[in-house]
Amino acid sequence: YAMKYMNKQQCIERDEVRNVFRELEILQEIEHVFLVNLWYSFQDEEDMFMVVDLLLGGDLRYHLQQNVQFSEDAVRLYLCEMTLALDYLQSQHIIHRDVKPDNILLDEQGHAHLTDFNIATIIKDGERATALAGTKPYMAPEIFQSFVSGGSGYAFEVDWWSLGVTAFEVLRGWRPYDIHASNSVESLIQLFSTVSVQYSPAWPKDLVSLLRKLLTVNPEHRFSSLSDMQTSPYLADINWDAVYEKKMEPGFVPNKGRLHCDPTFELEEMILESRPLHKKKKRLAKNRSRDNSKDSQSENDYLQECLDAVQQEFMIFNREKLKRRQDEGQSEAGGDDATGDGDGDAEAGATDEEVPEPEPEAEHDPEPKSSSKLSMCGSVCSSPGSC
Repeated sequence: YAMKYMNKQQCIERDEVRNVFRELEILQEIEHVFLVNLWYSFQDEEDMFMVVDLLLGGDLRYHLQQNVQFSEDAVRLYLCEMTLALDYLQSQHIIHRDVKPDNILLDEQGHAHLTDFNIATIIKDGERATALAGTKPYMAPEIFQSFVSGGSGYAFEVDWWSLGVTAFEVLRGWRPYDIHASNSVESLIQLFSTVSVQYSPAWPKDLVSLLRKLLTVNPEHRFSSLSDMQTSPYLADINWDAVYEKKMEPGFVPNKGRLHCDPTFELEEMILESRPLHKKKKRLAKNRSRDNSKDSQSENDYLQECLDAVQQEFMIFNREKLKRRQDEGQSEAGGDDATGDGDGDAEAGATDEEVPEPEPEAEHDPEPKSSSKLSMCGSVCSSPGSC
C-alpha cells in the first residue's frame, strides 16, 4: 500500500476540505482494476490519511521526462485500459476531469491505473457540470465554452478528450495543441476553432482516425464510451476480456531495479516538510501546552471549531472489512447488504499534500450539504464556487 496524508489546519486555511471529502466520498464507492483504489481512510488529531494501492512503475509524465520512447503497441494498451477505467467511471456517474500523464500510474508489469480524484465530480439523471475544472492543456473545448457563454455545461465526454490529448502526447512527445496556463479562456476557444491538429505521417491511418474521434471539438460527435472505442478499426482485434484480466502484455515494462520518481524532488519534499510525521507526538504535546498558556485563546477558538467539524464529518473507511461483510451477506443468501460506512479498525482518512501543478486546476462543482457542520466555518469553504 501507499499512504498519503494532509494536514487538517492547512486544508482549512486553503479551503480544500470539501475537495478532500469529495475525493474520499468518490473513492469509497468505486473499485476497478485500472484505478488506484482506496483501501483505508483514517485520521488523528492533526492529519487525515488515505491508504491506496501501491503502484511502483511511476507515472507516464515521469517516463516522458526520462525520454522514454513509447511504442505504438504500448500506447494502444494504455488506450484500452483507460477506456475500461473511464467506461466504469461513467457507469458510476463520475467525471474525473483531470486525465493526463501525471495521473496515470504504472504497476510493475506496466499496466496503467488512473489516480487523483481531487477535482472529480458526480452527475446524475441528466445533470451537467459547469465549473472551470481541470488542467488547461487537457481540458475539452466545451469546458471553456461553458465558462464563457454558459449554456448546457458538459458531461463525461470531457474525459475522453483528455484521453486523446494524453495518447497523442505519450506517442509523440508533445501535445496536439500548444496550450499553457497563461492562455486566456477566450483565446483557447478561438484556438480550437481555427487550429488543426497535425498528426505524424508515420502513424497508421486507423490510429489517426481514432485520435481524431477522441479530439473532436463537438462532444456530440466525439468517441466517449467503450462501445464507441470498440467500433474503431484500430482496436478491432482487441480482446477486451483479456485487457480487463491484464493478460495483454504491456509494450513498456518499468525497470524493477530503479526508483520511478525523481529522488532529488522527493528528498527536497522531505526536507521542506514542516510537520513531519515522526515528530508528531512531541509536536502535539508542545502545542497543547502553548495553547493553554496563550492570551489569544479566542483567536484559536474559531480554528478549533473548524477542526472539530472536520473531525466529526470525516469518513472512516476500511475496504477489507467492507468486503468481509459483503461476502457474509452473500453467504447468508439474502441477508442484509453491507454498507460502506466502514467503522474501520483504522481511525479515519486522508488526502495528499501535492506540490501545485504547473498548470492550474480549478475547483469542484459545488454540492454543499446544508446540514454539514462544516458550513459553520467560512474558512473551510469561503464560497460555494471554491468547493
